[in-house]
Amino acid sequence: MNFQVTVLKVLVSYPDGFAAMADLKRDMAILATSGRDWAERTKRLAARVPDLDIFSQGLIGRMNGGWRITDKGRAVLEIMEARPAPAPTTELPPICAVDEPTPATTLSPMPLIAPVRRIRERRRRQRDAVRRRRAIAS
Repeated sequence: MNFQVTVLKVLVSYPDGFAAMADLKRDMAILATSGRDWAERTKRLAARVPDLDIFSQGLIGRMNGGWRITDKGRAVLEIMEARPAPAPTTELPPICAVDEPTPATTLSPMPLIAPVRRIRERRRRQRDAVRRRRAIAS
C-alpha cells in the first residue's frame, strides 16, 4: 500500500506526471531510505483510501518505458491529502480564580527534556545519512 502511495507522490512531482522507470526507481529509493517520517506519512495517506490499487483503478498508465499519473490518480491523491475538518469546539466551564496557591494548585517544575530530544534527533539524522550513503554506494 505504501508503495502505491509513493508511486503517486513521485509521479505527481514531475511536471507532466510522467517518469521513466529509471527515474521512478531512483526517486522511490531515496524516499524509502529517508527514514520513518516518510513511511508514517504514506501509511496515514493510505489509510484514507484502504482499497487503493493504482493499476486496476486506472490511477496510473504505463507508456513508453515509464508511468504517467492520470487525472483520476491526481484526484485520488488530492482526496488522500485533504486535511480533515477540524473538530467542533466545545465551550469550557468558567474557571474560578484562586487568590493564593495551595499545594493542590501548584505545579512541580517540568524537567528539561529538550536536550535529550536534540541528541536523539541528531543521532537519528546521522543514522539516516549513513543509510543513504550506503544505498547510493550500492
